[in-house]
Amino acid sequence: MRILYVFPHPDDESFGPARAMAAQRRVGHGVYLLTLTRGEATKVRHKFGWTTEEMGAARHHEMQDVKNTLELSDMRVLNLPDGKLKELDPQVIEGVIRDEVLRVRPHVLVTFPVHGISGFHDHIVGYAAVTRVYLELHGPKHPWLQRLAFFTLVAAPAEFPWHVNVTKPEEIDCAFDVTEPDMERFHKALDCYVTYADIIAETKIHDVFGKDVQFEIFREDHKPPLRDLFDGLKDR
Repeated sequence: MRILYVFPHPDDESFGPARAMAAQRRVGHGVYLLTLTRGEATKVRHKFGWTTEEMGAARHHEMQDVKNTLELSDMRVLNLPDGKLKELDPQVIEGVIRDEVLRVRPHVLVTFPVHGISGFHDHIVGYAAVTRVYLELHGPKHPWLQRLAFFTLVAAPAEFPWHVNVTKPEEIDCAFDVTEPDMERFHKALDCYVTYADIIAETKIHDVFGKDVQFEIFREDHKPPLRDLFDGLKDR
């Protein structure tokens, strides 16, 4: 089956979701990634004395290594303005997401939850745009699109330097454990972001996440939680 992850920035896929993506690839699912910006506005560029264009190019290059590391089925990185998605016409963002959904024809669509985990505005805008596209396309004309899920956390990492929003345990609809090889790919994907090595070390992100992964599922309530995001879906 096919799953499309949509995130605003480079590294969004590797700061947690990469474990699930590796697990899904390992068992043979088609895993696709759409990144809306090149992450060029990051203050990390000042460390290197780079322009936003140079920073975006560097991060785009690192994402090619991530694609190879996770053995993604396909990946597209767009050039919407990093940090300024809230200033765009929402229809522009929805349009590029819609185009990719129609191209990939995913059974499952994944993005951040309503709180964005980090609370970054780009994350929240992305949530709204992906949800809007899902609602527009979900139906008999596109029978393959069957589920919208949100990668999330149920607890904030201890001594983490950034604010983290979490989801209540009772709102989790899918939870499963990945394998050690999946974790190894997660670590390797993180290390592809050479420009972010200092931040990765500061946040201790390699140690923050374990093998357990959680998702909310839009308009579904599973008690107990599903053990696979594709449970109950049809291969259309």
